[in-house]
Amino acid sequence: MVLVIKDCNIVGKKGNWDIKIKDGKIQEIGHCLDGDEYIDGNGKYVSPGFKNTHTHAAMTLFRGYAEDLPLDRWLQEKIWPLESELTEEDVYWGTKLACLEMIKSGTVAFNDMYFYMGSAAKAVEEMGLKATLGYGLIDLGDEDKLEEEKQTTLDFIEEVRDMANVTPSVSPHAVYTVSDEGLQWCAELSKKEGIPLHIHIAETEKEIKEQDGSVVEHLDDLDILYEKTVAAHCVWLDEHEIEILAERDLTVSHCPVSNMKLGVGKPMDYGTMKKKGVRVTLGTDGCASNNNLDMFEEVKIAAIQQKMSGDTTMMPAGDAYGMLIDDPLDTGCYAVNEGMSADLILIEGSVPNHDFVSDIVYSLSGCSVTDTVVEGKVLMKDGYVEGEENILEKASYRASRLISKVF
Repeated sequence: MVLVIKDCNIVGKKGNWDIKIKDGKIQEIGHCLDGDEYIDGNGKYVSPGFKNTHTHAAMTLFRGYAEDLPLDRWLQEKIWPLESELTEEDVYWGTKLACLEMIKSGTVAFNDMYFYMGSAAKAVEEMGLKATLGYGLIDLGDEDKLEEEKQTTLDFIEEVRDMANVTPSVSPHAVYTVSDEGLQWCAELSKKEGIPLHIHIAETEKEIKEQDGSVVEHLDDLDILYEKTVAAHCVWLDEHEIEILAERDLTVSHCPVSNMKLGVGKPMDYGTMKKKGVRVTLGTDGCASNNNLDMFEEVKIAAIQQKMSGDTTMMPAGDAYGMLIDDPLDTGCYAVNEGMSADLILIEGSVPNHDFVSDIVYSLSGCSVTDTVVEGKVLMKDGYVEGEENILEKASYRASRLISKVF
């Protein structure tokens, strides 16, 4: 099957083009190209699909629940009790709802840490997105609990090893929920398996104050910081700690909307990270603290938040757009070029259209995406995803049922 996107604009390339896709790759960019299936790109721009590098997909079921609370109360009194009631079926439908939302708003790949991840993997496979998934390991310093968490992690990695669109990760939750023994085991497993490691770092000031010494230095001593590490948040770090992140060549997932909503106290120091050469990407975090998965919204707030420093040149549109399409987990393409993976989105052009990259960052929303293609497979065409009505119905039922358990 050969798919051709006809008469489209390509972000960063002048003129109108046809894009020919075969065997999941962009085979040719030219004019008057023939295929078996067509997408009308007239008046639209083609971009690499966006990558959400930190989320908890199944938390779509929590959207609108437990709002406007202090972080500790939010976690301890609302989120953790609700998560204790989750079932495999809840995670399956919550992840399908997340995938639907991501497909409709231009995300083609995501990095997720949560529970019942076999169910999440099944949902991802059925929806056609790409995902790096990890079981959120938490042992709270309990040796018996750690052994259980290790086995769950190993079982999950084995379960998804042969899935085409799913990459397993090792996902210790954070330094304050995982013992040093657990963190070290995760680092060793990640390196042994050659798979990513996903962890929350320095999200809150409390985490820093409760740690005896530097969080980053402590994690570095445990060998958990290296090129396959994706570190979410990284807000409360000093310059020396940021230098360590740069030296270890890891990736930071910046989640400005969640950080602002949960009141973590200050913006991430993007200026120092850029100066030191830290790779920074974007994530939404979960819908309990965002409350959506729209990467257009995330990138706009990321760019504007940095300008509150008084430096309006901080995180310019081109840099921000690069953070949307950057791919630290190697799950898709970086640009619309021949030979690249056909993980593409079509976006309606804006009026006027002086600078489309600027439009993506500052003007448009997920509703501007009309078509989503992953490895040459059309997941959304003209704004419609097959089966979306059933997903909305089933996810709504699971969310209502889950909330009813805690009241």
